[in-house]
Amino acid sequence: MKKFKIKSGDTVKVIAGDHKGSEGKVLQILKDKDRVVVEGVNMVSKHTKPSAANPQGGIVKKEAPLHISNVALTENGEAVRIGYKVEGDKKVRVSKKSDKAI
Repeated sequence: MKKFKIKSGDTVKVIAGDHKGSEGKVLQILKDKDRVVVEGVNMVSKHTKPSAANPQGGIVKKEAPLHISNVALTENGEAVRIGYKVEGDKKVRVSKKSDKAI
């Protein structure tokens, strides 16, 4: 099983690609494909047929996944790298820039 330093609910910044500079909250992590879904970033239009859940049908805007290497965790609006430290009997994520627990 893969281990990622980014978790659901973290605020991340896109550091590469078409949406470089955009920020948002991680909604979902797709571990098998090494991708993350970020709120409000990489929006795509999906055409939907009418159904019981959506009787109108039409065009729906939704977030598409980004590769996890194209996002970085943010701390005070800046992209930071993440490391781990053992404090007592717990392993915590730590910002490499400020050496503070996240």
